[in-house]
Parts: sequence; C-alpha cells; structure tokens
Amino acid sequence: MAAAAAVTSPAVEVDQISKLRSQVAKLAQISDNEKEGFIRLVSRYLSGEEEKIEWEKIKTPTDEVVVPYADLAPLGEDTKELLDKLVVLKLNGGLGTTMGCTGPKSVIEVRNGLTFLDLIVRQIESMNNKYDCKVPLVLMNSFNTHDDTIEIVRKYSDSNIDIHIFNQSQYPRMVAEDLTPWPINGRTDKDGWYPPGHGDVFPALLNSGKLDELLAQGKEYVFIANSDNLGATVDLKILNHLVKNQTEYCMEVTPKTLADVKGGTLISYEGRVQLLEIAQVPEQYVSEFKSIEKFKIFNTNNLWVNLKAIKRLVEADALKMEIIPNPKEVDGVKVLQLETAAGAAIRFFDRAIGANVPRSRFLPVKATSDLLLVQSDLYTLEDGFVIRNPARVNPANPSIDLGPEFKKVGNFLKRLKSIPSIIDLDSLKVSGDVWFGSGIILKGKVIIESKQGEKLEVPDDSVIENKVVKSVEDI
Repeated sequence: MAAAAAVTSPAVEVDQISKLRSQVAKLAQISDNEKEGFIRLVSRYLSGEEEKIEWEKIKTPTDEVVVPYADLAPLGEDTKELLDKLVVLKLNGGLGTTMGCTGPKSVIEVRNGLTFLDLIVRQIESMNNKYDCKVPLVLMNSFNTHDDTIEIVRKYSDSNIDIHIFNQSQYPRMVAEDLTPWPINGRTDKDGWYPPGHGDVFPALLNSGKLDELLAQGKEYVFIANSDNLGATVDLKILNHLVKNQTEYCMEVTPKTLADVKGGTLISYEGRVQLLEIAQVPEQYVSEFKSIEKFKIFNTNNLWVNLKAIKRLVEADALKMEIIPNPKEVDGVKVLQLETAAGAAIRFFDRAIGANVPRSRFLPVKATSDLLLVQSDLYTLEDGFVIRNPARVNPANPSIDLGPEFKKVGNFLKRLKSIPSIIDLDSLKVSGDVWFGSGIILKGKVIIESKQGEKLEVPDDSVIENKVVKSVEDI
C-alpha cells in the first residue's frame, strides 16, 4: 500500500534532514549505504513528492503491455543456453510468527515433511540436472532470518546448486511523534530496527556485491518471488520472451477473483505501465478499483528483471517507488517504518510488460487454511513441484475458513489426524473446538461448528456433503 507523506515546508524539511543525518551517523550497527538509503527515503517522505494518480488518465493495458500467456514467444532450441542466463531470487526475510512458528517462514513444513526451502532447492536442482545448466539460488534475508538461514542451507551443501545469501537493508524505526531513530533513544535490540520492504531488493542486491558477481558470471535475468508462493517456479516461456524482446522487467499478473479485489493491478498511465495499489486510489473510486469487471488482473509478485537494468537504475538513484508508511506500536511506543514494494519499480524500466499467467502460478501459503489446500489430495509432489490434481473439475480452489483454534501450525496439525479429501469441495468453514479424524471426505459446501463450550470430534471415514454440522448426529 502506498500513501503520501505529510508535507513539510522546505526550511523545516532541511532542518529535519540535517538533524536526522547527524543522528544516523551515530548508528554503528549499519553500513554507510544503509544510512544513505534511509536518509533518502525519509527525505522523500517529508517532501511529499509522491505523485497523485489522476483517475481519468488511467487506461486499461493492451495485450502488447500485458501479454496473454498464450502469446508469449515460442521456445527455441537451446534451453540450457537460456537457463544459464537466469538467477532465481527468493524473498526470505519473513518470519513464521503469524502461523505460530519461530524462525524463517521458509522452513515451515509444507508437504511430505519438506519445507518451502527444501522444495525450492529440489526444483532448481532437478532443472540443473535435466538441462545441464547452472541456475543459482539467491536468498534475500532480513536481519530477522539471516543467522537461521545460514545454518539451514548447510544441509544443501551436496546439492547441484549454488546458493547465495545476502541481507536486505536494516533501517531504524522512527519514533512517530518526532521521527527520531528509535535506536538513538536507547532501543538497540531487534525491535529498534526493521527491513524496509521487498522494494529494497534492488539496492540491496547491488550493495551486497552479489549483483556484480552474478553479472560477471554472465547472468542476465533474475526471477524474484516470495518464498511462500509454491506456484512461483521457473517458467521457460516467460524467460524466453524476455530474452527475445530485450524486455527489462516483467510482472506476472493473473485474473482476479473476489478474494483478490484489494490486490495491486497494472494500468497504462501516461504512456508507461504502472502498478496501481488500493491505497493510491481516491476514496470515491475504491469500489470501481475492486470491480473484477474493470480491473481484471492482480500482481502475483512474481517478477522477472534484467540485471544490467537494475545496476543502471540503482546507480542513478532512479528507483523512486511509492513510499508505504507502516505505523506500529511496540511496547507502548508509536513508531513509523517506511517501506517500498518491488512491483512498484515497473514504471522505471524500459520495455516493461505484464504477463497474464495461469492462476496455478499463484499459490501462496499465508495461513493454515492455505496449508490445508496444499497438503490435501488437490495436489501431488514431483521433483519439488506442487502439481494440481487433474481430478479436480473446478478450476478454482475451494475457499477454506478455519477458526482461530487452527491458526498456529502446531494446533492445526494436532486437530487433524489426517488431511481430509477435498477434491470435490467448494467451501469449508470451521469454527469452535473441532477435531478431525482420519480418512474424512468433504464435498460441496460444508460448515462445521461446535456448540459453545463443547468439543466436536468428526469421526474417522466420515463423508460430509453440503451440510451444516453442529454435532456428530448431523453427519
């Protein structure tokens, strides 16, 4: 979400930045590059330089701008040569705290005892073996995940894959009332700092030295994706299209459903392709933005970017993505962190496009309800790839709504003796103290809710179709 800053007068702004610069100079924990990046971000925020979107100038992108998947350039002969230009970068800075886990989210077990990271490594390794290529895996960590990730990747040392690790920037949280860096006020532990969003991937890649290292190896493109999106696998058609057309940036978009109405979308704006987020939309047009008739696609955050273009634009300080102010309260103190998003960079690259991809390329696991989907018989696992079961007739996945009792992975696993069969399920809503036996089959629309203060155990081998279940007698 993007939002404009509170604008200050030029004189006040100069004084604030001068004061901020002297405060930041005292922060020994971060590099000079991080200090400069932070000061530039705060300066832009204070100046209020954010451009307002003029609604009447928005145009629907043509098929040349957002290319239908079927229209991507046909593959040539040499797959190895194509893949040897590629780097896979996974955004690995998030913790699994929202699902009740400690450490990086990428080490949550997804299926068959394998974690997100295990699956990613297997995918790339099987591709390297199949095509005799050298696609490396790059992990962008935050200071929250860095130490754990270094330990975790040791188990892949015998794999046929080069793994690179670098840290994204570490910026000080600011006390909201006067924008003083919190560590200056004594908050020097991890809570005094924050990673400034995945838009930081571009400067952090350059500042870490990894960008020059990859360019020296002859790499040309990076595929950037969230580590928790199981659909974000290497797609040869997209890579081939970019190489043939010398495209500098490609964002994968996919058709919106009613579940995605708040997602950012691509628009044509003053001759360039641009990401439009809901927070940029004037209030009177929000319902129009959410319409799946007018804005039919949304950003999956699967991004393909030319490495030389990243270097050119970062060195010119040209990537001025919309600022996302993120206010928080930590231990009773109101703090502000300023972030940017990688998708918003699309408008700064030449020959940038969207690719309208199948929904299968967007399979994020944000909650235990998503975990139920990917652990079920809707999917199988092959060489690290999560493959959709062709026996599912409905192209959309069932909607799953699990109550707070299932929110943490540990509780989710305890309450399900085995994952139910959901091949023929349309929707599932579970609330209260519900426990599932093994071998259960769910079909159609199912609601299971225990009565207040009572435990409801769904027996082994139950078949529940188009029912509201409040007691065992209802099954």
